[in-house]
Amino acid sequence: MSGKSFFVDLTLCTACRGCQVACKQWKKLPAEQTRNVGSHQNPQDLSSKTIRLVRFNEARDEKGKLNWLFFPEQCRHCIEPPCKYVANMYKPGSVIQDPKTGAVVMTDKAVIRKGKLESWEMCPYNVPRQDPATGLWSKCDMCLDRVEMGMLPACVQSCPTGTMNFGDRADMLKMAYDRLAEVQKTKPNAFLADPEDVRVIYLCETAPENYHETLLASAEQRKTIMANKATPPKSSRRSFLTAALGKKNEA
Repeated sequence: MSGKSFFVDLTLCTACRGCQVACKQWKKLPAEQTRNVGSHQNPQDLSSKTIRLVRFNEARDEKGKLNWLFFPEQCRHCIEPPCKYVANMYKPGSVIQDPKTGAVVMTDKAVIRKGKLESWEMCPYNVPRQDPATGLWSKCDMCLDRVEMGMLPACVQSCPTGTMNFGDRADMLKMAYDRLAEVQKTKPNAFLADPEDVRVIYLCETAPENYHETLLASAEQRKTIMANKATPPKSSRRSFLTAALGKKNEA
């Protein structure tokens, strides 16, 4: 499989948020008004104005030691992107996939009436966000304009610790598995998140829920979105995840 991929080593992330700022600068995305809710994470969620976000979470390891974990979240650029199939069902041409890099791109055609579609109905990682004013859906596009000019994505270019890496998919997979083997010498529970299904490959040192509920997704969830197109009421994300895993859905 050709194309490009990211390798994101979460064991090296210091939450400097350089990637988050660089993304906003390159995309000319405005700042958002936020408030203190007791966390250094800012803002508190992805939005149409914040398409990549460094999430903060505190979790205890098996020895009870408190760890502060950082998760720079972005679109995973799925090999088989559910958002492409679902969004294009509502508006043809909303999502395209670049044949050279594999980048999954939401176009200016991705304008869908507000309330018609929720993020988690088309993405197992709950990443895309809709502009409440225009109805336009958006997310990371792999900085395709930069990549086509031979440049690194803005987030990768800005990273000072080696957390963010980008290149040919085969090279990134090799880097990921080599680094995983090294990390597992001291952190045996380390793993790669969905490496065969996405182009943004995270190296995690602890359970996925210690980072964020949508860090990991199963191939079964993606298949469910594309095959059924039907989802439970938006008030019940747990119902959707249960159904996506092939279990009995909640009423």
